[in-house]
Amino acid sequence: MSNITVVAEDIELDAPTLIEGLPGLGLVGKIATDHIVEEFDMTYYAGIDCDGIPEIAVYDGDDRELLPPVRLYADEERNLVALKSDVPVSADGSPQFAKCVSSWIQSKDATPLYLSGLPHQKEAGTVPELYGVSTGDMGDLLDDRGIDFPNETGAVSGPTGALLHRAGKLGLDAIGLIVQSDPQFPDPAAAQVLIKDGIAPITDIDVDTDDLVERAEDIREQKEQLAQRMQQAESEESSQAQPLRMFQ
Repeated sequence: MSNITVVAEDIELDAPTLIEGLPGLGLVGKIATDHIVEEFDMTYYAGIDCDGIPEIAVYDGDDRELLPPVRLYADEERNLVALKSDVPVSADGSPQFAKCVSSWIQSKDATPLYLSGLPHQKEAGTVPELYGVSTGDMGDLLDDRGIDFPNETGAVSGPTGALLHRAGKLGLDAIGLIVQSDPQFPDPAAAQVLIKDGIAPITDIDVDTDDLVERAEDIREQKEQLAQRMQQAESEESSQAQPLRMFQ
């Protein structure tokens, strides 16, 4: 049973799309998801209390109300849910976290989009490549949207990898979007590609991403502390895609 407490009971969702924004390589998933939550002024929908999440309280500076560190935000009009996280999920707790979140996904018949970065040293002026993987029957949707599959064998690690593993085990429809990302610093440009070339066409929603590039330096500064914490964590604690050749 999932430990997810709904606080906005007036919001009705019908087989929604869930966008996952856990901190990972380049913070691409978090940057993209945070941007969508802000862009659509999404409503705080539910708090998540699962194994692997640090027991801390979060405040945002504009309100006295304390919040759980991992939360769901909802947009009823767009039938959209976003998983917003201000902390990394521990490596040891990733399987239980994935089980907890996947239970809620099943109960809502939701389709999750899981986001991760692929370490890549980009050259100036180049656009990061985006790849898509899937479980269930989502492969055809990726083909229809023109999202390529990865050009080499690899694996998605961390809590995002655990979520994808759980989706495959349960036979759920799920998509994993993998974007080439800076392995050392927050990468707003890669997050923009995630939104424009992945999330937007899959969900059929229009998201203005110009602000991500215009405010790239501000975003990097805001996310730098979390990025440093992610680098200091064990590698399996940080969600990322990586080639399997490194293990061969």
